[in-house]
Amino acid sequence: MTAIEKWYTVIMFISAGTGILLGNIQIIHQHADVFIVPFLIAMLYWIFLSIPFHKIRTAFHHRTFVYTALGLNFIWNPLAAWGLASVFLSDYPVLMIGFILLLVTPCTDWYLVFTNMAKGNTALSTALLPMQLILQLLLLPVYISLFGGETAVIEISYLLESIIIVLGLPLLASGFTKRFVSARTQDMLLSFGGSLQIICLSLAVMCMFAANGHVLLANIHLLWILAIPLCLFFIIAFAAGYLAARLLRFTYPHQASLILTTLARNSPIALAVALTAFHNEPLIAIALILGPLLELPLLAAAAQLLLMIRQKSLYQRLKT
Repeated sequence: MTAIEKWYTVIMFISAGTGILLGNIQIIHQHADVFIVPFLIAMLYWIFLSIPFHKIRTAFHHRTFVYTALGLNFIWNPLAAWGLASVFLSDYPVLMIGFILLLVTPCTDWYLVFTNMAKGNTALSTALLPMQLILQLLLLPVYISLFGGETAVIEISYLLESIIIVLGLPLLASGFTKRFVSARTQDMLLSFGGSLQIICLSLAVMCMFAANGHVLLANIHLLWILAIPLCLFFIIAFAAGYLAARLLRFTYPHQASLILTTLARNSPIALAVALTAFHNEPLIAIALILGPLLELPLLAAAAQLLLMIRQKSLYQRLKT
């Protein structure tokens, strides 16, 4: 993990604050939104470039793990997100969209760092990434239609167009790089990928706050309303992953990998879709910005908790 990656949460706060200050300059406020999507596309290019699509076959050597992970991420988590949103955010339909968008998109990069930290099966987690990316791209329109309510009723053609532009372009660009750029050059690009992802995302957040900071500041109290269901989701997701791993008698490395992929969310992709498909609803972005600010400390805490579980298990084995 690079220095920039370690300070991810702080950088996001600084980017938001800088954007609010820059938004007081009229010319920046008027034109900042023009740069949001280009920065998000650049960020997604680096994410997609790091996805090892050639490892999909490897994952199916562990079919029980794969089916369990996909079931938790694409059936259980969306239902849990919708349930929590219905209980806590029924009076805030716009927030519901951002909340659900965040929680139906499993992570495709960050959680590998925490999987490695928790001594999980990082190779298996890496092999799972391509399937998770493909499925979330295909299922996002379905989740929006099912769980978004009346606020999320938009032309399906416009939604698909937004997804194709903001996700399809970087996906094609990364595929072109993998096909025609030398392996040595790709390795060099990937060595900067983690830092460049954060730089591009922070610039997108800065532009978003410069363009819509006044709206977000006027509704800052909504952060506390969102924080409760978000924290509850992470608790429920951890418990679901842990119970599934115990029932299926996974080894500790598989258990750690399952729990962390169930916990980690893909806020950059969700934010990219929200800002293009729902560009007239800046409040949707509140959930998508708050998510990673809570998620990273919670993932670090989950990794430490898993290490404690591992140590306790090893101690009990030695004792017997």
